[in-house]
Amino acid sequence: MSAPQKLTLVGAGAIGTWLGVHLVRQAGVQVSVLARPESARVIAAQGLRLETAQGLLQTPVAVHSDAAAIGVQDWVIVSVKGPAMADVARSMKPLIGPHTRVLTAMNGLPWWFCQGLSGSAQGMRLACADPEGAIEAVLPSAQVIGGVVHASCINLGPGHARHAMGQGLILGAATGEAQDARVDALVALLKQCGFDASASSHIQRDVWYKLWGNMTVNPVSALTGATTDLLMNDPLLLDFISRIMIEAREVGARIGLPISQEPEDRHQITRKLGAFKTSMLQDVEAQRPIELDALVEAVRELAARVGVATPFTDALMGLTRVFGQVRRLY
Repeated sequence: MSAPQKLTLVGAGAIGTWLGVHLVRQAGVQVSVLARPESARVIAAQGLRLETAQGLLQTPVAVHSDAAAIGVQDWVIVSVKGPAMADVARSMKPLIGPHTRVLTAMNGLPWWFCQGLSGSAQGMRLACADPEGAIEAVLPSAQVIGGVVHASCINLGPGHARHAMGQGLILGAATGEAQDARVDALVALLKQCGFDASASSHIQRDVWYKLWGNMTVNPVSALTGATTDLLMNDPLLLDFISRIMIEAREVGARIGLPISQEPEDRHQITRKLGAFKTSMLQDVEAQRPIELDALVEAVRELAARVGVATPFTDALMGLTRVFGQVRRLY
C-alpha cells in the first residue's frame, strides 16, 4: 500500500473549510490544518463544519498552529485573505520541500500573477502583493498552482462555514505551462472529492476574467452596504462600474489577456446572483481587513506599467481606501 498524500490547508475560513470538509473524507489523503492558535483551539474541539442545503457536514481534522509540527507536505492549499499573506508565508516554511506544490485559492491578483504573462509586465513584481519579494522567497512561483474558485461560501467562524452556491475550481501552473502533471493530479483528487475541477492552459487568463467582474462589485458593495441586485439596478452605479471594467479590459489587452465581452455581458452574470452579499461586504460587516490591494491596486500597478490611464479605477481605489482607513479595515 502506498503512503498517503500529505495535504495541509492554510486557513480554515469559508473556502478553506469548504475544501477541507471534503478532502478529509477522501481516502489516501492525510489532511492537516494550519491555523492561528485561537482558531486551532476551536477546530480541535469542534472539527470542520460545513452547512449545506443537504444538512451539516462535520469532520474531525488534525490542526496545528505551528507548521513545524506538521512537516513537509505534498500539497498545501492556501485560502487566506491577501492582507495576511506575507505573515502567513513566513509561518509556512516548514511545510515546503522541493516537491511540495502550493495551490492558492484566493481573491484578486496574487504575487505570482505576472510570472506567466508576456510583454512588459512579464515577471513584474506586484508591489501591493509582495513588496519585498518575501512571499516569493518562501513560495516560489515554480511550485505554485494558481486557483480560481467559482463558489460562494460564508464564514461563520473558525472551521465553520456555509456553502451557498457553486462547486467550480480552475487550476493551472503559475508560471504559465500549458501542461503540468502535478496540476492534473490535483484536479483528479479534487474531482474525486466531488468538486467541479478543471485544468487551465493559462491560469492568468482565468484569474483576470474573474477579477474583471469582482474588482468593481466587491468594493462598491462595501462602500454602499448594498447587495449586488441593488448595484445592478442603479444606472449611475452601473455606468461607473462599466467604465472601470473598460479600463481594466484595456489593461488586459496589453498584458496578453484580452476580454472580448462587453461590461453588460458580465453584468448579466452578476444579475443572476440576485440579492448577493460580496465577500468584501461580508468582511466589512464582520470587521475584517478588506482585500482592496489584490482587487484594485494591483490593476493600477499593471496599468501604470503598460501605460493605460485609469481615472475611474483610481477613484474607486481612493474612495474605498479612505473608507477602509476610517473603519480600521485597511
